[in-house]
Amino acid sequence: MLDISAEQFEAYVDAAVESVPPGLLDLVENCILVIEDDPPAGEPYLLGYYQGVPLDRRGNDYSGVLPDRILIFRNPLMRICRTPEELREQVRITVVHEIGHFFGIDDARLHELGYA
Repeated sequence: MLDISAEQFEAYVDAAVESVPPGLLDLVENCILVIEDDPPAGEPYLLGYYQGVPLDRRGNDYSGVLPDRILIFRNPLMRICRTPEELREQVRITVVHEIGHFFGIDDARLHELGYA
């Protein structure tokens, strides 16, 4: 398993977020990004997870709710990557993938776009 410090991993996540075009990123609201070491029990290979109401499903009554969350799981990402460069790229793919879910894009389309 690749051994990258929590600080370096966070820098990779920050770089991934910064790689999203600003006009698109500006549309992400009421959503927080959280880095956790491990996914929930029973999901050891889960790299990231979007938890919330996708933008395309929010109606006029969408207000007063807790922020959506994008979770990025550090240990599974480090387990599947052999080099820091590979990790940086996989973190970017995972972050963009989960932001895609915020917009309501399903896994099949994200695969077609290369974010899987």
